[in-house]
Amino acid sequence: MIVAGFGFREGATLASFAAALAGAQGGCPPVTLLAAPKDKAAALKPLAVSLDLDLATISRDRLRGMDTPTVSPASLKAYGVGSVAEAAALAAAGPGAILLCARFISPDRMATCAIATGTAT
Repeated sequence: MIVAGFGFREGATLASFAAALAGAQGGCPPVTLLAAPKDKAAALKPLAVSLDLDLATISRDRLRGMDTPTVSPASLKAYGVGSVAEAAALAAAGPGAILLCARFISPDRMATCAIATGTAT
């Protein structure tokens, strides 16, 4: 399973998500699942539909405290994790998941995306 995890600001657009995914995807295998925080996942649904992929929703409790290579003060304050995108990707990919790429920030700085692989089904 290859999971694209997302973190984003209020007002992020489909173009923001697509750009973040394209930047993170470079050199990685094709994504099979998208993941985002449960409280914000509805905004990512149009991307999931356009790509014909499922969208995993990750609770704040699952995100909180996950070990991520990136440490963003904004993510720490909002979710208790260094990178929402990295944590969402790892959580959705399951136990033993590894990041294939750290987060990539969309050019408009509204969305981040990280790619993880794991064995979750």
